[in-house]
Amino acid sequence: MRTLWTTVASLAAAGMTVAACAASAPPPASATGPQSSASAAPVEAPPLTSDASGGAEVLDAAPEAAALAPALTAEPDASTPASSSACNEQPPQDFLVRSHFLKEKGGNARAIQYRTDTYGYFTGFGRPGPDAGPPSASVVATTFMGLPVRMHRKVVPALACVEQEIRASCGDYPYTAHALAGIRYKNTYRGGEVTNHAYGIAIDVDPAINTCCGCVPPWNDAPACHRAAKTEYDRMAMPECWVHAFERYGFYWLGHDVLRDTMHFEFLGDPDRIVKVPSSPDAGAPGAQ
Repeated sequence: MRTLWTTVASLAAAGMTVAACAASAPPPASATGPQSSASAAPVEAPPLTSDASGGAEVLDAAPEAAALAPALTAEPDASTPASSSACNEQPPQDFLVRSHFLKEKGGNARAIQYRTDTYGYFTGFGRPGPDAGPPSASVVATTFMGLPVRMHRKVVPALACVEQEIRASCGDYPYTAHALAGIRYKNTYRGGEVTNHAYGIAIDVDPAINTCCGCVPPWNDAPACHRAAKTEYDRMAMPECWVHAFERYGFYWLGHDVLRDTMHFEFLGDPDRIVKVPSSPDAGAPGAQ
């Protein structure tokens, strides 16, 4: 079975680092998908910046690829169901979902502290531990659907699970992505929130054609935001099937949010539960620990 890890693993073997950003990057007005607080004035759209901006160290994704490639590319034996996967299905954690934590007293602070403890300290937000580093220190170069993107190393396996699911389940809804946006080095929220892009756990897919109707111009000026539509799925070019593939493995689609940000997916699952851990042959045996 061919998956994205076939390509990434081959790069690991060759000691190569995936390129920094897509050659077909969208125009400046569509590059980053700005976000705004529901309780504050919309933030001004940030200028287009390369994933390499901010002086952050970018690590090679090869260690993750080499470690996970066997689990995600192994051919199943005769007793393994065809639909089996090395990935755990999981929902987003409720307390990290924007529409939930904004309604709870202290909810935003709790969500920020979790991200600080799990992914790194974004300056000015949360309480860093004594040895805390920035999220950018854990950024790796990887690929998704054949395109390069920079993400936090902890969520790279989840992105691989999503790609595997898309390739297996979305064949009836052909779609070719042309541009991705991952880590961001500036916050694009107001009102005390922090974008998940700042932690390297959010990805935008084709910002130029999957718009954000609840954001600021030019995104909310897109024709798709002003035409009749039954759901937000009707306002984007990306197939609904892709959304469900992301949601199956711990990502939250911000198209569900008041922002109606159809390009944006953020990993809100448990990064320690992304890939299944093989059961020990002795598990359950008397005296097993």
